[in-house]
Amino acid sequence: MTEDDVETPNDRTRGTGEELREHEVRAHLLDLLAEVGTVTATEAASRLGYSSGLCSFHLRQLARHGYIEEAPHSGGRARPWRLKRHSPVVGGPADDQFGDLARGLEDESWRRWLTRRDEAPAGWRHDEAFSAVAYLTPEEMNRVADVIRGALAPYHDREQRPLARPDGALPVALITRLFPLLPHATDHADEG
Repeated sequence: MTEDDVETPNDRTRGTGEELREHEVRAHLLDLLAEVGTVTATEAASRLGYSSGLCSFHLRQLARHGYIEEAPHSGGRARPWRLKRHSPVVGGPADDQFGDLARGLEDESWRRWLTRRDEAPAGWRHDEAFSAVAYLTPEEMNRVADVIRGALAPYHDREQRPLARPDGALPVALITRLFPLLPHATDHADEG
């Protein structure tokens, strides 16, 4: 009997269009992946205090439902996992679910930062949060997003290659949301 054989009926949702139900271990695994980038079941178990078998089981469940994917690695038995990287093409309900999940994790991480920033080392007790409104066409909005991705490109290898990280580097949440500001429902009522 394998861990896959002990799934509960509510977990058997692959291909049925049903959502993966919330579970404490899976929520902790997603938080950990959002924080550190990639983990193996053994690393997750060490950091979260669960068994590696339990972490392995729930990592596979998350992968089966499209939340995470196996990260590139150089072979061996260790299977590192990372949050699934979606293409910029948005379309179906799975993309919507992942987007909602990602935004929820981002918001939770931001709230945790606000309540605990005094615990950070002195040099890290500030943030660079900002927002702006710009009048753009859809094509211009895509170009702005491409510029931001390009600015971050030199740092992407540090997720997979810890030795490429300079001394003192910590994971930093980089969150950009570009979306059109739609009028409020009352704005349309005033026009008519």
